[in-house]
Amino acid sequence: MDEKREVHASVKDERLVEKRRNEMIRGAVTLFKQKGFHRTTTREIAKAAGFSIGTLYEYIRTKEDILYLVCDSIYDEVRLELEDMDLERGTLESLTLGVAHYFQVMDRMQDEVLVMYQEAKSLSKDALPYVLKKEFEMVAMFEKLIQRYVENREHQFQESQIHLLAQNIFVQGQMWGFRRWALQKKYSIKEYTKLQTELLLEGIRGFENSARTGGDR
Repeated sequence: MDEKREVHASVKDERLVEKRRNEMIRGAVTLFKQKGFHRTTTREIAKAAGFSIGTLYEYIRTKEDILYLVCDSIYDEVRLELEDMDLERGTLESLTLGVAHYFQVMDRMQDEVLVMYQEAKSLSKDALPYVLKKEFEMVAMFEKLIQRYVENREHQFQESQIHLLAQNIFVQGQMWGFRRWALQKKYSIKEYTKLQTELLLEGIRGFENSARTGGDR
């Protein structure tokens, strides 16, 4: 099952549901990071969010619902950032801008990214396929950016090369969250983005050179 999972709420006001769930997510992320998913109680999440346990259950049914919402919110943020871009332009600017926008989301949501990597294994069997599907969709957006860029440079890359480059971008962005204890001692997010983009472009040039020489390096 890879369809979006419906998280039950007894409250009908959609704006209020979104507001309360965002408060829950912020409170839960802090607790999950400190204590882990399994050691955190819904009562603690309600307290961290600023309302009662009864109010909490008006917006979710289980603690796992909150973890699912955390994961879903990350990909919604990325999608919103990239949907505003013209993925078909195929310019150096559009490629570097796409990477920068994605890394900025990862910077804003670095706590959520860390929790997702630590606790996604706790998602239920019906929720995990949907979260993984969202990952594939995000990677596909980067594949399109890279494909259009290399086409503009009049080079034909193998599908496997483009896919791996897109996967690298995806992981490098998330790495800013789960390796921040090491990375942020040496780089700002601006410096990190610049260096990773340079490495991406160097990888593209490497594939181009390999294609011109028939694979001989």
